[in-house]
Amino acid sequence: MKEFILKKILISFITIVGAVSLVFFIIHLIPGDPVENLLGEQALSVDKDRIRKNLGLDKPIHQQYIVFIENLAKGDLGESLYKKGQKVSTLIAQRFPNTFILALSAMLVAISLAMGAGILSSLKRGTIIDTTIMAISGFGISIPAFFLGPLLLLIFCRWWKVLLPPASQEGILSLVLPSITLGFALAAFLSRLIRSQMIEVLSEDFIRTAYSKGLSKKRVIFKHAFSNILVVVITIVGMQFGSLLTGAIITERVFAWQGIGTLMIEAISKRDYPVVQGTIILISSLYVVINLLIDIMYALIDPRIRYAKD
Repeated sequence: MKEFILKKILISFITIVGAVSLVFFIIHLIPGDPVENLLGEQALSVDKDRIRKNLGLDKPIHQQYIVFIENLAKGDLGESLYKKGQKVSTLIAQRFPNTFILALSAMLVAISLAMGAGILSSLKRGTIIDTTIMAISGFGISIPAFFLGPLLLLIFCRWWKVLLPPASQEGILSLVLPSITLGFALAAFLSRLIRSQMIEVLSEDFIRTAYSKGLSKKRVIFKHAFSNILVVVITIVGMQFGSLLTGAIITERVFAWQGIGTLMIEAISKRDYPVVQGTIILISSLYVVINLLIDIMYALIDPRIRYAKD
């Protein structure tokens, strides 16, 4: 088990280093001049050169990369080019809790909807209920967040007027529409997964044996059937949490949610290298770490996994 964990940690470390390096070079090779964006096209060349030197942008890209890695190893993501004196780590720390709360609430919405819909659909297989749930899940998988978000705003805030726009709300109410928008596609996918897994498990001999023992339907479904697909569901949910963090970028933009996504979009529009790098590094690192933890948990739950991979 120790060798399995060390191997996974090493692979995750290499993945993060590769992602960090890729992000750095892609951002720096994109056409455009952040100094010109900062000072304006009419600025004097001498002023532009001075700013480039102060920011270290006058050095060859490989030297900039070395400095970047050295600073990153110290936990220093640098300072924003546009928000003078503000460290990137501070800006991220201010915004990340909002993104995490949004992703977590979206995950809870997705799990709640998927469990109910998936189990019900498997029990009502071939009926109008099953067909309706599958049709809705198909819609959920295919509809993008940038369309669903405005649609929900139009329905609940403009037509029915039962909710205010999230930017005008406080507390839990501000999370309702953004979390549904972000979690709906995952709920649709999970409901189909749970349905297919439940149908397969419900046809097994041990389920018929459980019924023959006189166990209640509720006990058979949840204790015997659903518990057998729990490992698969947990694995998918864990892997998708990282995707929710990245998917939050669009949802935050639609609902003016002040999280990492809006911070990154603002930084991209201004070519604020350090902030863009910092946000992407955080999201990619979290994604890798979450997958690492899921792999380890999966191996602890099912020893066959670690033996097969070893």
